[in-house]
Amino acid sequence: MRLKDKVAIITGSGSGIGRATALRFASEGAHVIVNDINQEHGEETVQLIKENGGSASFILADVTNPQDVQALTDNVIGEFKKIDILFNNAGISNVGRLDEVEPDVWDKVMSVNVKGVYLLSKYIVKHMMEQKNGCIINMSSCAAEMGLAQRALYSATKGAVLSLTKAMQVDYAPYNIRVNALLPGTIYTPFVENYLKTSYSDPEVAIEGIKKRQLSGDLGLPEDVANAALFLASDEAKFMMGSPLYIDGGVVFGKNA
Repeated sequence: MRLKDKVAIITGSGSGIGRATALRFASEGAHVIVNDINQEHGEETVQLIKENGGSASFILADVTNPQDVQALTDNVIGEFKKIDILFNNAGISNVGRLDEVEPDVWDKVMSVNVKGVYLLSKYIVKHMMEQKNGCIINMSSCAAEMGLAQRALYSATKGAVLSLTKAMQVDYAPYNIRVNALLPGTIYTPFVENYLKTSYSDPEVAIEGIKKRQLSGDLGLPEDVANAALFLASDEAKFMMGSPLYIDGGVVFGKNA
């Protein structure tokens, strides 16, 4: 029970990595606030947690909307009087070279991936400062640390999140708040599965191509990232501050011969 009696907010937890992390945190004793813009998916996550004996509740909120984020924060503080863990997981992707990205698409992906992290952190960290305690986990990506074809916009957002993480840690260390980032490789989530099916004539060939760029020879699973998030959220990571944690199958620092 590494998160016993902790209150954890996980954005984008209606599916994929967010759902896997919500289930993992709940199994370790946390009350999980499931957040998503898809109410059906969010409530499914809550139901799964409760079926496994955990504690969770769902709050519908758009991470790019200040009013939604303020209401979410007020709701949680009103009920639980504290927020111990914030996992800024919500994000979207984009495929294409920079010259192929339209301005409205640029603004949308930046808004979700960067502004969303800013807004949740802005409203929630104030309460953590009052508590003199807290843990924030930001979802970056291995794309922040390497050139990846057809991922200019996505890489820019994840690089911004990684830099933001480091700056936040400096500012909030005096308040006993830890801020770290997760840098996954390609994780086989429903989003990735759908992307492969809709973007390639032969998804299986595409999957094999992606596997080859990772030393593991395979794609990661949402549970792999959830386990890393649990470590960062727990007291076991009390000496990790402003750190990038790679869960990438070796794609960043390795190279197949």
